[in-house]
Amino acid sequence: MSQSTNFKVGNIVNEPIYGYMKGSKEKQLLKEALKKVESEVVEVPCIIGGKEIKTGNIFEVRMPHDHQHVIARVHLAGKEEVKLAVDAALQAKHEWESLAWHERSKIFLKAADLLAGPWRYLLNAATMHGQSKNAFQAEVDSACEMIDFFRFNAAFYEKILADQPLSVSGIHNSVDYRPLEGFVFAVTPFNFTAIAGNLPAAPAMVGNTVVWKPSEQQCLAAYYTMKLFMEAGMPAGVINFVPAFGPVAGEVCLNHPELSGVHFTGSSSTFNHIQKTIGNNIELYKGYPRIVGETGGKDFVFAHPSADLDVLNVALIRGAFEYQGQKCSAASRAYIPQSLWTKLQPKLIADIESLKMGSVSDFRNMVTAVIDERSFNKIKGYIDRAKADSKVKILTGGECDSTKGWFIKPTVIQTTDPKSQTMCEEIFGPVLTIYVYEDAKFGETLKLCAETSPYALTGAIISQDRIALNQAMDALKQSAGNLYLNDKPTGAVVGQQPFGGARRSGTNDKAGSALNITRWISMRTIKENFVPPKSVLYSYMDEE
Repeated sequence: MSQSTNFKVGNIVNEPIYGYMKGSKEKQLLKEALKKVESEVVEVPCIIGGKEIKTGNIFEVRMPHDHQHVIARVHLAGKEEVKLAVDAALQAKHEWESLAWHERSKIFLKAADLLAGPWRYLLNAATMHGQSKNAFQAEVDSACEMIDFFRFNAAFYEKILADQPLSVSGIHNSVDYRPLEGFVFAVTPFNFTAIAGNLPAAPAMVGNTVVWKPSEQQCLAAYYTMKLFMEAGMPAGVINFVPAFGPVAGEVCLNHPELSGVHFTGSSSTFNHIQKTIGNNIELYKGYPRIVGETGGKDFVFAHPSADLDVLNVALIRGAFEYQGQKCSAASRAYIPQSLWTKLQPKLIADIESLKMGSVSDFRNMVTAVIDERSFNKIKGYIDRAKADSKVKILTGGECDSTKGWFIKPTVIQTTDPKSQTMCEEIFGPVLTIYVYEDAKFGETLKLCAETSPYALTGAIISQDRIALNQAMDALKQSAGNLYLNDKPTGAVVGQQPFGGARRSGTNDKAGSALNITRWISMRTIKENFVPPKSVLYSYMDEE
């Protein structure tokens, strides 16, 4: 693999976020794209070795905010198609990894430019209608974050390759940054189009070939992402697109001796299953598969008595209810001092109740629907149990209506039990639980926050007192992989806030940083002796 070239990735900056302001050209173009997506039913095939395969086993992608409206018919892969995808990945591997690093990188840099231009509105519209994201949430996801992943990953890769060991007189040392041996299995979630694009793209950029299993619900935007890769020049077989139910794809890929890695975002229970299966199969594999996972969260907002009321209010509302709380980083539990609560509560409730909810086509709606019936029923179950619990009180929301779409109003629960169910368990919906603590028990409550959740993904500390801020940062050191000070606990930006958490939130391999890229590389150290010895004996042996 060639590492020497005059090609430079250049100075990478984050993609600007379009505002979609009233009367703007971008708003007009996005509305046109929304109408296009709404007006057609796309046949989504498997794409294996560059060829489209239609299985006839159909999964219908429906608008969550209008669940009778089908926008895609997905041909799900069975075991045979997944096996074909593995074979295609292995067949494409030698030619792909032999391509110079900068030629591989150019494909993703081109994909980024295409997405920044002519593909932007289609990907955003598919994400909005397919996953019920409002215009801003789609823009920062399926446009800006995915563009940033492709560009920054190329820059990270270039810097990694430039890192070479010391050579001394007579000896030249170098490191060959090889891809892994075998194929990578990428399993992606419904909630972020950018994550769905990055999980197969990051290993592929550094020379791996990939079997990509997207979430069924996200398949429309995932399909367009795959088509984007192909238009950018991705060779056949490098990334193989196989929509499938998890157990079907997992049975084939996790039991294959050539499995070299798993790039995963999804539930902790699924990741546990993957880890266990790989552990049980460890003697089957050629090597030890790399396992990179980002899973659940029970993310906190912790307010000190010195917190600015408006800052806290915004952090809670945006953190908990943007994209209906369907972010692994979403604020789900909050610790508020008694002295602030009496002033915060009326403002918080009034602002939440002023939020508009409905279709993504109406840009005035901040809140839309949750992803599907299963999610709707799960979230509703938490709300129903809270209503029946004497230790908690529903302050606002709690209404669930599935007549047209899977709509759940932003819900705030106040509890007197800091270990109540909705303070401890991941809900993945628009539900925020608040525990009000006595001001004098700031330190005790910090310890409580640190010990309550098995997750450690994101958290926010709201305080204008620098000493208190540092006390909280120290107490919550292991409680969040991404910690936000005087901000909401969501919205990590590639290259600025590398994302990931520990404990049951994953392996903390930080998507959006060079660390993640190194996980898909296997180093080979090469020593070349320019003046090799020609005598067996050492010089110190010349005398007794």
